[in-house]
Amino acid sequence: MLNDVFILTQIKEGNIKAFETLFRQYYTPLRLYAASITGVPDVAEEIVEELFYVFWKDREKLEIFHSVKNYLYRSVRNRSIQYCEHQDVKRRYQDAILSVPVNIASPDPQEQIEYKELQQIINRTLEKLPERRLHIFRLHHTEGKKYSEIASLLSLSVKTVEKEMTRALRTLRKEIENYIQIS
Repeated sequence: MLNDVFILTQIKEGNIKAFETLFRQYYTPLRLYAASITGVPDVAEEIVEELFYVFWKDREKLEIFHSVKNYLYRSVRNRSIQYCEHQDVKRRYQDAILSVPVNIASPDPQEQIEYKELQQIINRTLEKLPERRLHIFRLHHTEGKKYSEIASLLSLSVKTVEKEMTRALRTLRKEIENYIQIS
């Protein structure tokens, strides 16, 4: 406990060596812990790296009343659970979309017109996206690449790919909702 207080004080004062010591001591065990929760080693690595980044960035504001170790493990646990919950929501959303029956046999002419309008809105919206976001969106939706594959291919973090996809989908959803309200 005294060692934790000393290290935390040193880190708050900007001592990079104390931070590096803490990082080296906990990085691997925290990464393994996160992987045991998420089941995805790449995501676990992202979670722990993000935690240490925020830890250093907000070091002056940190209020740790117990041990640093408990704080780090609790933070990794919470972030890992948030990731799993987010994945679950995405999975349920995809399942709901895929379970909607599509009547291909005899499409109504009005439905065909609405479908074409919606497709045009989607294409126009995609064209307005920033280049990187559009590229990530197409790699995922057109080529079926996983976030980790896209991250590796574009030399980005998985978290960045997730954020870009979330922003692209939010933009699309907003435009589609506007179209539905107008129709």
